[in-house]
Amino acid sequence: MRIWDLHTHFPTTGGATAEQRADKLIRIADRMGIERLCLYMGFPWSQDPAPEKFRAENDQVLSVLPKHADRLLGFVYLNPKHEDASLAELERCVANGPMVGVKLWVAQHCNTLEVERIVKRAHELKAVVFQHTWFKAGENYAGESTPSELAELAQRLDGKPIICGHTGGDWERGIRAIAAQKNVFADLAGSDPVAGYTEMAVRELGAERIIYGSDASGRSFSSQLAKVHGADIPDAAKRLIFAENLIRLLAPILREKGIKF
Repeated sequence: MRIWDLHTHFPTTGGATAEQRADKLIRIADRMGIERLCLYMGFPWSQDPAPEKFRAENDQVLSVLPKHADRLLGFVYLNPKHEDASLAELERCVANGPMVGVKLWVAQHCNTLEVERIVKRAHELKAVVFQHTWFKAGENYAGESTPSELAELAQRLDGKPIICGHTGGDWERGIRAIAAQKNVFADLAGSDPVAGYTEMAVRELGAERIIYGSDASGRSFSSQLAKVHGADIPDAAKRLIFAENLIRLLAPILREKGIKF
């Protein structure tokens, strides 16, 4: 099966430079049979970066894309608290650069107008949008979004797709929170590979709304691949989850940028 990984970061070790760390990430991905990796955020990362910081992190990703053009796909990291700077960075990295998606993390709740405006501009550029979400047993970070907030945003996107990062961590609640919003896709990355996660997602959402991701190097490729390989679902569903759904979302911008897939 083809495997495209929606959700990767630079390894925390393995070199002082972005190039050295990207080389390490790809060496490990090669051993696991992973064809393409979506890469976002630099190092050291920041939860609430100022514009100069997220620009610097995006520069780290941009620096490794030419060498690994057939393996890495870059997503631009933005902070909606700095809306104008984020929109300018979106233009720099996606409209006028090689990146194909947007990464939003924990600086600002995703149901705000600032995030909505950024997401709608990303959709105009055909970029794929990934929003981190979490339902925590304790308190979320001050600006951390939940799947319920993402579902609220999704209602205002005229059916355009958006990805629910981690399926909210507490995946049983996360799946239920996004189920009614057909334009929301579930990212499998980052939680423990417990039995039933992928099976419930397929049952409640349909296999065509689920995307494999690892959250490497925060999680291992092997533990996250096991969520799909070990799931009691048909091989056709596994093919959708491992690559076909992500390829379908990325296809318009890949074609526009002349990236072969």
